[in-house]
Amino acid sequence: MMASLTASGLSRLLGEWNVGATPGYRELADVVRLLVLDGRVALDTALPSERALSETLGVSRTMVTAAYGLLREQGFLTGGQGSRSRTRIPRLTPAGTTLFTGPVRNDPALTAPGLAAPEGLIDLAYASLPASGEVVHRAFAAALTELPALLPGFGYDAIGLLPLREAVAARYTAAGAPTTAGQILVTSGAQHALNIILRALAGRQDRVLVEHPSYPNALDAIRAAGCRPVPVAFSGGTGAGIHGAHGRAAQTWDMDAVQAALQQQRPRLAYVVPDFHNPTGQLMPDLQRRQLVRAAAAAGTVLVVDETLRELNLDGAGTAPVAAFSPAVVTIGSLSKSHWGGLRIGWIRASEDLVQRFAAARTSLDLGGPLMEQLDAAHLVRALDEPLPARIAALRDSRAALLELLAGHLPEWETAYPAGGLSAWCRLPAPISTALTVIAPDFGIRLAAGPRFGIGGAFERYLRVPFTLPPEKLEAAVLALRSAQDRLDAAPQLRRSLKNAPAVAIA
Repeated sequence: MMASLTASGLSRLLGEWNVGATPGYRELADVVRLLVLDGRVALDTALPSERALSETLGVSRTMVTAAYGLLREQGFLTGGQGSRSRTRIPRLTPAGTTLFTGPVRNDPALTAPGLAAPEGLIDLAYASLPASGEVVHRAFAAALTELPALLPGFGYDAIGLLPLREAVAARYTAAGAPTTAGQILVTSGAQHALNIILRALAGRQDRVLVEHPSYPNALDAIRAAGCRPVPVAFSGGTGAGIHGAHGRAAQTWDMDAVQAALQQQRPRLAYVVPDFHNPTGQLMPDLQRRQLVRAAAAAGTVLVVDETLRELNLDGAGTAPVAAFSPAVVTIGSLSKSHWGGLRIGWIRASEDLVQRFAAARTSLDLGGPLMEQLDAAHLVRALDEPLPARIAALRDSRAALLELLAGHLPEWETAYPAGGLSAWCRLPAPISTALTVIAPDFGIRLAAGPRFGIGGAFERYLRVPFTLPPEKLEAAVLALRSAQDRLDAAPQLRRSLKNAPAVAIA
């Protein structure tokens, strides 16, 4: 039987919705939309009739009709006059066309990560850089001359091309973690690498320790594998520097909590991002790396280290790869952040026995990566430092610009200084992260809500803001954030706490 909501029931959920900040029909539509997105009104629920709701709310039927009409245009309601409207979330058809005719900027399906942002929308949901242009093009040109030598073969290679594995191994050896080509398995990016590791080493209901907050796609992969994430929260501590109205200690690894969780929970795996952690940008010092390795070994936990952001060291702080402290560490690397996500080239570094195990597990996912991209990647890894100085200089400028803009236009936001990587982690003055994300497209920006980086709806007071855009675009983005927060400040019904509602994964 289809669920339905009475006019009095919807009125209770709406609360004090009509405060005059915007036209009444838009305020009503905004709150209903937020109720659907945060799960307080379930999908496929029949809303009360326009007449019944107008009588209960004490407003004109024209206002309710206009609000329902706007929600239909935005893709949040189906049905029309004469039938009860039912709630839904906008989706794309298989052909890529929308199932509604309203403005593109109001459709969370089109404005969510994983889909190309509509033209003119400033994308703050992704923390990625465009290709390192000429360097990538030149590597592909060289790879094209090498491809004919591979054409007589079948083209399937579950471990990866030897020249690329040798180049990656040489990088680890130079960094202090002696590595052979037999210890490298080439993957289609870091996410693919994590899925292979989970498939090979973890079973359903196995525990996986994770930092809290953590990389959203990693959390998704852990859940999809049927594993149980064990979150360990960051703690306040001393950081490289602090930016904010009142200042706050940068979030750092709480090693006492990590060690206690490993000892008590005995997780099968531990997934960590010690190099310019996503989303906080913090760098784990060598002392804590040693402590982490020892604690994982004592618990019998396989330590999986994601080094995707390791090359984006903006302040020159020196740390050794975690693999330098133990041969048992499993490391994930990638060219996606340093060069270009479109390459889809990553790798796993582990013992030779584990690499063979990963290769066997991989065959149920795919039979190997594209060879042309691997030839290209071999050239890029051998000359990995070539594009980095210019990219790091540009990121430093953008980081400085973002921190200055946040201080000037959003002084109530508190932002820990990121030592590297691509983003800053901002503490908001109220639990409004999801609400900001919902209305952000109306102001020309796309966001990833704080709860996307946590478990159980945590981090409604946080927002990740990448500094991957040039300063002039960052200025436009921060001004848009200011306008969006002003709208929430003027409409208290849109900034209600979501702590009692399910987390919304719209990014």
